[in-house]
Amino acid sequence: MSNALDTLWYTRCPVPTGLGIAVQKGWLEDAFRAQSTNIASLRESNDKAVRESHFDHTLQNSVRHGGNIPAIWARSIGRETRVLGLSWADETQRILTLPDSGINTVRDLKGRRFGLPKWVNAQIDFSRAQAIRGLENALKLDGLSVADVELVDYVIDAGQSDAPAERVAGVNVFSGRRAGQNSELVGLLRGEVDAIFLKGAHAAHAANQFGLHTVIDTGIHPEPLIRANNGTPRTLTVDLNLLDQHFDSAVRIVDQVLRAEAWAHTHPDETRRFLARESNTSEFWVTKAYGDDAHLRLRTDLSETSIAGLQDFSDFLYRWKFLPNPVDVRSWIDARPFEAAQALLKQAA
Repeated sequence: MSNALDTLWYTRCPVPTGLGIAVQKGWLEDAFRAQSTNIASLRESNDKAVRESHFDHTLQNSVRHGGNIPAIWARSIGRETRVLGLSWADETQRILTLPDSGINTVRDLKGRRFGLPKWVNAQIDFSRAQAIRGLENALKLDGLSVADVELVDYVIDAGQSDAPAERVAGVNVFSGRRAGQNSELVGLLRGEVDAIFLKGAHAAHAANQFGLHTVIDTGIHPEPLIRANNGTPRTLTVDLNLLDQHFDSAVRIVDQVLRAEAWAHTHPDETRRFLARESNTSEFWVTKAYGDDAHLRLRTDLSETSIAGLQDFSDFLYRWKFLPNPVDVRSWIDARPFEAAQALLKQAA
């Protein structure tokens, strides 16, 4: 039997997620109104410790849907969380160069300078981790390793949650990230480095805006483990207290995510508008980054492909020392809320 839940804290990344649509549509709030639960945005809090929970999952009774690196890291350091679902929405993942760099193929990267962000004040530097993953996966397709390129760090002193998100016309704008997220791109344009990694709508937009050459897009490779990165798959996680003390609320969260995704599958134009707001970009760049079928890529489940991808990526993070301890993905998953939510959807059908 679940106990009364006073406040549910939610957070999601500025990327396509079912939770993001459920929040934007007001469905998450509506679903909890009947039990008088307050719905609060973690990243809009004036308390930095609360905002940092987006990365370390310390806040009790919270749900997070987004990039998997912070969630994996929090699990690795001992946070009691559980994965309720995994959403694999393929996105563009590009190694970018200047058009006159002479780098036309992955093999041409050998001996060249590769720019990497280095967030020195971040609990977990997910930007650096996802860039190294994209680089490593690209290089190994041509028999190379990261040791074959020269890594150049761009140190960023800003914190990732120094200020609360600003809500502008329904869009969350994160000023802390904005302070340094383009450092390696600026370095590329200045000729300080020969190549960088960018993913998602930002990658598609930057490549077009500056006339950059895409050496390879690992986000469209046929092998899922080559595509596995921070956003593939994304994790839907809650803290253990929410699961143990408010199980019905955990089921309700998954139910709203699944309902939002089902709605998206039949509303492509509206979904693109929602995703553009989520990622603080235009519908055009959403299409370029996530495909013409972006609305169909919103699909949360616990598929074997997603579990294998998350485990492979977690092993990569541990091997590169982004994690203090290895993470066993299967033991981290609690399928009960997902199974209960699926049963609710079948009853309603």
